[in-house]
Amino acid sequence: MPVPLGKLVLFTSVMTSGGCALVYYLIQKTFSRGSYYQLALEQLHSRPEALEALGTPLNIHYLQLTDKYNFVDIADAQLKIPVSGSKSEGHLYVSSSRDSPFKSTCSPYFSAPSKRRPRFTKEVFNCQH
Repeated sequence: MPVPLGKLVLFTSVMTSGGCALVYYLIQKTFSRGSYYQLALEQLHSRPEALEALGTPLNIHYLQLTDKYNFVDIADAQLKIPVSGSKSEGHLYVSSSRDSPFKSTCSPYFSAPSKRRPRFTKEVFNCQH
């Protein structure tokens, strides 16, 4: 018994959309497991002035994979991580480089949008791993 063309197109488009959404989610998860990502968030959580400016609880949002600022390769990583709290929201900018497989450095800083700019707008964190 042949399947009508309309049902076949509908089924195929639903499966393709679901597959694309799953791949997008898995790529975001892969980015969030990276040491550059984790070190930057540790530094953000360790800064009381950043937590005061954002407010608690601190929410880390998904990366926008279509943003041209986000870039990762074997030696370098550059990310713009959206963060928000009860008082403000902004982005945690991360620039990380790796000299060897076991030594990496990252320089994250937080920047808030201009319309609700807290006192803590841009400070560079240094982290070694």
